[in-house]
Amino acid sequence: MQKIHIVQMGVVMIYNVDNYGAVGDGVHNDTPAIQAAIDACHNNGGGCVTFSGGRTYRSGTIILRSYVELHLETGSCLKGSDHLEDFNLLGRQDTTPSQIDRPTYENCDYTGQPTLFFLYARDCEYVSITGFGKIDGNEQIFYGTVSPWHIDGSFYPRVPLLFLEHISHLTIEHVTLTGSAFWTTHMVGCEDVLIDGIRILNNLRLANCDGIDPDHCKNVRITNCHIESADDCIVFKNTAHSMQYGACENIVVSNCTLMSTSAAIKFGTESEAPFRNITVNNCCISRTNRGISMQLRDKGSIENVTFSNLSIDTRMFSKAHWWGEAEPIAITAVKRSDGKEVGHIRNVTFQNIHCTGENGILIYGDSSRNISDITFQNVDLHLVHRTDWPKNTHDLRPCQNNTILTDGLNAVYARNVERAYFVNWQLSVDDSMEKYVAKTYDIENCNDFEINEN
Repeated sequence: MQKIHIVQMGVVMIYNVDNYGAVGDGVHNDTPAIQAAIDACHNNGGGCVTFSGGRTYRSGTIILRSYVELHLETGSCLKGSDHLEDFNLLGRQDTTPSQIDRPTYENCDYTGQPTLFFLYARDCEYVSITGFGKIDGNEQIFYGTVSPWHIDGSFYPRVPLLFLEHISHLTIEHVTLTGSAFWTTHMVGCEDVLIDGIRILNNLRLANCDGIDPDHCKNVRITNCHIESADDCIVFKNTAHSMQYGACENIVVSNCTLMSTSAAIKFGTESEAPFRNITVNNCCISRTNRGISMQLRDKGSIENVTFSNLSIDTRMFSKAHWWGEAEPIAITAVKRSDGKEVGHIRNVTFQNIHCTGENGILIYGDSSRNISDITFQNVDLHLVHRTDWPKNTHDLRPCQNNTILTDGLNAVYARNVERAYFVNWQLSVDDSMEKYVAKTYDIENCNDFEINEN
């Protein structure tokens, strides 16, 4: 019989998964041993469940508990199983993979509830994931269609790396999260969240492997992180399935470095409830198809948001596979589909932002002028040629008919906007880009729209 060792260090109880039967050789299924350590820790009032450095633990679904810190020592790796059925502990889905009918860049409507899970928690408090080890989602087993520019999954939605619902006092620190086949850190209805100093290193060709998705979350701090993800790095969501948790609000993002094949910072497209009181500051965005993207497509709203002290560097990726056209800032509020409602965007400020890349700023509302009170202060844009992708469209996907407007490149392209002000705005165009700029400013059906160049 396996002898169980519980080590007390000060007031913290340590539960090493090795002592519960985990092998850590990168081959054996260590799920039962890992879960036993977590359950013992929780049942004894809380503590720290540790993974030994230098070992790789293979696992399917793991359920986290209240008052448990999952700690990955330096050199340890918790890696997803090679067998899809191991992620179906909750028994919500037939795990036989099936090819999706349409690629996800054409059809990605999602209520926010997956059916297969890797690390999972619900209705908990004081949950922590810490340490300088690694959690690997084993992305390759989820591949569908593969091209040089894009990898789609074999089904949708796939397995998120972390799915954490209705958690209060959640902490994620220092760990590396990698190889996610879907949203890497999906937090639903969580309150008092600290994410500090983590690395998310995902495949820049694999669709839908967002970095951090606060969904109907409140009082969130995301700081000192480095994220490489496709589609997006940090995405604020309000999904349809979780309306009971209310608005996504009171969030600070700071001191992060971000790289993406879609958007570095994004709102939406799932936008059924309000987003408000959100600040993004002191971040560097590079090698990204869109810097900041507000994509309101549902009945919610975006209000009281500030972006400041940012460096945004964009380049175009495959136009067919990835939404966006290398805009440093894109603000769009259009209906997802015919007969659907769309809310409003207002009181948004951009200040002290340096933009370099292959496109200008896009602002596009519906005919009601549902985008208003937008301020750009001390923002500069330098247009420079970087890729051979065409530069003659404006991308409004997802929307009715998945519209891509054919038009020339502009420093600012705006439609249906009420009260927008560019103060101390600076524009420069590299010689290599002059032939693509059809019209510097293309503004239609806008009221009280001012651009004051410095």
